Amino acid sequence: MNILLTGGSGRLGTELRALIPGIVAPTSAEMNLTDAEQVLAVVRRERPDVIVHAAAYTNVGGAEKDREACWNANVVGTRHIVAAANAVGAKLVHISTDYVFSGNEGNYREGDTLGPVVNYYSLTKLVAEEAARAAQNHLIVRTSFRPREFAYPVAFSDVYTGQDYVDIIAPEIALAVEHAMNISDEVLHIVTERKSVFELARRRKPDVQEGTRSQAGVTLPSDVSLNTERWGALKMSWQDAAEQ
Repeated sequence: MNILLTGGSGRLGTELRALIPGIVAPTSAEMNLTDAEQVLAVVRRERPDVIVHAAAYTNVGGAEKDREACWNANVVGTRHIVAAANAVGAKLVHISTDYVFSGNEGNYREGDTLGPVVNYYSLTKLVAEEAARAAQNHLIVRTSFRPREFAYPVAFSDVYTGQDYVDIIAPEIALAVEHAMNISDEVLHIVTERKSVFELARRRKPDVQEGTRSQAGVTLPSDVSLNTERWGALKMSWQDAAEQ
C-alpha cells in the first residue's frame, strides 16, 4: 500500500514517518498545499492508495491574528488535497480535531452535531472537515495531541479533553492508517480518557502550575472529550481476527 503524508515535518507527521515504513512525505517546498496544480502533480506522480492529510495550522492564538494563513492552510489546502485524492482514486485520511465541537457537553460521539465553534482555528477545522467529506473515499480522524513534553508553565484545570502526548496518540493513528482501506467508518475518534489539561500536564511536568482558561487570551472550549467506543470496537475486531 502506497501512503502519501502531508505535514511530514510536523508534530504528528514526524512520529508517523517513524512508525510507518515507506511512507512518502513531500516537504512543503515540494508540495505547497495552497498550489492546486503542484499538489495534483505530486499526487499523480506518487499514485498513493492512501493520502494522510496531517498538515494544518494549529496555533489557536495565532489563528486569531493571522486568519488568512490559518484559512489557507486548513481549508484551501484540504480542498486541494481532496481534489487530488479524487483524481487518482486515493482514500483520504483527514486528521481533524476535537475543537469542531462546542465543548459544552463532552464525551462527543462521531455522529454528534458539530459546533458552534468558539474560535477561528476551530472554524477552519470544521470547514476543513466538510471539505474532506467531498473525497469519494474518506476517513476523518478527530484527535488531539501535545508534544512529548508539556511546554508551558501553567495548565488549565477547567479545560477537559481526551488529548494525550503525541507518542501515545501517534501509534493509534498509525494503526488506523495501516487499516484504512478496510475501515468503512467515515469518522473515528482517536484519543484517550477524559481528563483536565492540568491532569495531563502533571504526568510529564510535575511542577506545572494550575490555571484556568480565563488566562488563555483566546476563547477555549470547556470540555471537548471524545467518545472512543467505535475505535475500541474496531481494534478489538482486528485482534479477534488475528487470533483466529
